[in-house]
Amino acid sequence: MGDKPTAFAGSRDWIGTVEAALCMDHFFGVPCKILHSPWGRGLGRQVGALYAHFQGGGGPVMLGGDADSSSKGLLGVCSVPAGHHLLVLDPHYYWGAGGLGREGMQAAGWVRWQGLASFDPASFYNLYGRSLTSARLQHWVL
Repeated sequence: MGDKPTAFAGSRDWIGTVEAALCMDHFFGVPCKILHSPWGRGLGRQVGALYAHFQGGGGPVMLGGDADSSSKGLLGVCSVPAGHHLLVLDPHYYWGAGGLGREGMQAAGWVRWQGLASFDPASFYNLYGRSLTSARLQHWVL
């Protein structure tokens, strides 16, 4: 793509949500926009957009931050009187064919409901995803 120094190729350096969105656009033709939350407590302002995304047939959403540098895959959102929760999949999970089943992944913490209050309040967060709607593929980002 040309946005990184040549030494980046083959390295173990990480990319963030912005770079992942650029890769989706460049390599797969999926244009992406970033939904930005300037601090962890601000994620509550994104709940409506997340509901609309998932209810509209949208697939997983990538979530990444700065102080909270652990990438997360978001699979759903749930609101209860105690607050909002995100269904988080750790994208680092790999067990191969015949790996952990649903219960095993949950027991090991690879998939979990995480309350918004547990996100780092000092970290900013970026989110992006794409959606499948009706009979045609429509790419969009929150």
